[in-house]
Amino acid sequence: MSDAAAEVRDLVKRYPKRPTNAVDGISFTVRPAEVFGLLGPNGAGKTTTVGVLTTRVALTSGVALIDGIDVTRAPVAARRRLAVVPQRPNLDRSLNARQNLIFHAAYHGVPAAERNRRADALLDQFGLADRAGDKVDRMSGGQAQRLMIARALMHAPQVLFLDEPTTGLDPRSRVELWGLLEELVREGATLLLTTQYLEEADRLADDIVVLDGGRIAAQGSPAELKSRIGGERLEVTLASADELGAAALALGPFATDEPAIDVEAGRVVAPVRAGVPLTEVVRALDAAEVDTTDLHRREATLDDVFLTLTDPTMELAA
Repeated sequence: MSDAAAEVRDLVKRYPKRPTNAVDGISFTVRPAEVFGLLGPNGAGKTTTVGVLTTRVALTSGVALIDGIDVTRAPVAARRRLAVVPQRPNLDRSLNARQNLIFHAAYHGVPAAERNRRADALLDQFGLADRAGDKVDRMSGGQAQRLMIARALMHAPQVLFLDEPTTGLDPRSRVELWGLLEELVREGATLLLTTQYLEEADRLADDIVVLDGGRIAAQGSPAELKSRIGGERLEVTLASADELGAAALALGPFATDEPAIDVEAGRVVAPVRAGVPLTEVVRALDAAEVDTTDLHRREATLDDVFLTLTDPTMELAA
């Protein structure tokens, strides 16, 4: 096994007729037995980067490796060492849960006795042993997602790529799946995770790369990224989105950097020096005639990292 489970060096991907590179000279290393988070807004280059590493997208220049194998020179060998769990379920609805696992293992050349053993073990590990004979269309969203991850593990990949693994799951199913992923890593699995749930990345990821405009905007552990942008935040939620600009101006004198406006959530978040009296903030908002529904002070989160370090105008597909 290579010292790196996955790696890209000076990776560039250029599409015809696109004015800028989709991926523009990025480098990072995914260590074995860690969760690596790849974050960024739409158009940042996440999907393209994962596409290159999983051999679905041809790179323009640079190097991409899976377990030390060059994905361009030996794509078949690289694919044997990876597995992808897509965002949308793609289980075979004509097969039951166990048959989905067996078919996948057979496709990857796992011997019959071994694939039967692995299927039983994974169904048990993922809490699906009692659903082994059920067709997948009878499963809940959480059960189907667990089955997709179990299926991906049938050929014992060195790197498991997870694309938005908990999208659409209810909170209980999401937390249960996080626990299963943490168990996999304790057993030695390597996960590369793309997600829009920044709480998910904060809980699971050992290392994170934030992409923006095809380049790396920041890299580090969740704690390192949060400390990089400072500690306390003032978060103001408004009754009307029309007042977001006025609220940002009112918070300006208290902020240590430019306040971030989240139009969709109808709130303004401002980094502030420690100990700012909330009474003074309330007076400033009242003077600006801003109608607030909530005001509180809190520690920085990965959401703040995302809003601070990425371009809010980025809207292209990744």
